[in-house]
Amino acid sequence: MINVDTELRNQLIKIAKEKIPDVDASHDFEHALRVLTNAQNIVKGEGGDLDVIVPAALFHDLVVYQKNHPEKHKSQEESAEEAQKILNSLEGFPKQKIEEVKNCILECSFSKSIQPKTLESKIIQDSDGLEATGAISIMRTFSSTGQMKRAFYNSNDPFCENREVDALTFGLDLFFERLLMVADRMHTKTARKIAERRTEFLKVFLEELKIELEGK
Repeated sequence: MINVDTELRNQLIKIAKEKIPDVDASHDFEHALRVLTNAQNIVKGEGGDLDVIVPAALFHDLVVYQKNHPEKHKSQEESAEEAQKILNSLEGFPKQKIEEVKNCILECSFSKSIQPKTLESKIIQDSDGLEATGAISIMRTFSSTGQMKRAFYNSNDPFCENREVDALTFGLDLFFERLLMVADRMHTKTARKIAERRTEFLKVFLEELKIELEGK
């Protein structure tokens, strides 16, 4: 494991805070910091090059489109290009690792189901994926639900028991399309263990929600 220089790390955090747009609470600077924390925790158990992992975690959402924006599929590519420009401008960053950082960002997307090729890329995808389960995923889901102006749930069948999942129309449907599936899609043992614990919390939340919606 290679430790990124503390001064450089702080500089990267400062840049991320300045550059990440404040248009979506689900993909803001605080999200980037949480992904970084996730990544650092995974590295403790799995190893990995922090010179690559730290900037990839901080810069993976430099370009943010809302969930229902027609250009949303371009966000990873544009974020990777912006990250390259930033890292090329920093004297203290090892230039030979910029392509690895770009690769991690390009392979980061959970929704695109990309199979990461390197340990560092697996860690970044897992770290971002952990944001899609547990307590924080509930907050992020309904933040996006408000932005997209979709309903909280389908009042006739909130838990998708007798219908197809439709996460573009109902916020709660995202649980059954993504949030409950995260643990199975983790690439590292460390991340899978974290995701499994967070998934149990989601199940408790759904049980309580069902009780409340049934008026019991």
